[in-house]
Amino acid sequence: MKAILGQKVGMTQFILENGKVVPVTVVWAPSCVAVQKKTAEVDGYDAVQVGYGEIKEKNVNKPIKGHFAKAGVAPTRHLREFSIEAEVGNEIAVDTFAAGDMVDVSGTSKGKGFAGVIKKGASRGPETHGSKSHRAIGSLGMCSDPSRIFKGKRMPGQMGNVRVTVQNLEVVSVDKENNLLVIKGAIPGPNKGVVEVRSAVKAG
Repeated sequence: MKAILGQKVGMTQFILENGKVVPVTVVWAPSCVAVQKKTAEVDGYDAVQVGYGEIKEKNVNKPIKGHFAKAGVAPTRHLREFSIEAEVGNEIAVDTFAAGDMVDVSGTSKGKGFAGVIKKGASRGPETHGSKSHRAIGSLGMCSDPSRIFKGKRMPGQMGNVRVTVQNLEVVSVDKENNLLVIKGAIPGPNKGVVEVRSAVKAG
């Protein structure tokens, strides 16, 4: 498995060798570093903790400083765990991936604040027969049986700002010199948001 942490730059267009123009998202992924190696014997599972992003030392508390000092690497702003093979201190660069690789990209979606039930995706309320509640949620549950609201009922509330994963996206170009990954299609989150890029689990 391959994986890296990066920052979403934005969307643009990319011209393939056959002249076809495809929409792409550019991810800036300067070298990440392996901070800790977890094993099944000690931690109950195998994983490598990867650090990404510069941070001033004055903004790092003592326990975290000790964590990075033990690994012999500079503190980073973000830490994630991946099921990859790497030794502590190893750098993980964009050329881990190659054009044609299929990847899954995870990030935090844009927060939309409080939204009503219509905006969040449910059907509209009654439009006729004297109804004055066209955008209200209406009746929620049943009467005597089962006398409850089913899980998953669409209701008003916070919209966005959740972890989202988009699967089976193709890497169309890797720019080692500028630490850029060019991925076909859209990925979650706003520009400058941190994303996780890893090998697709369902690539067929």
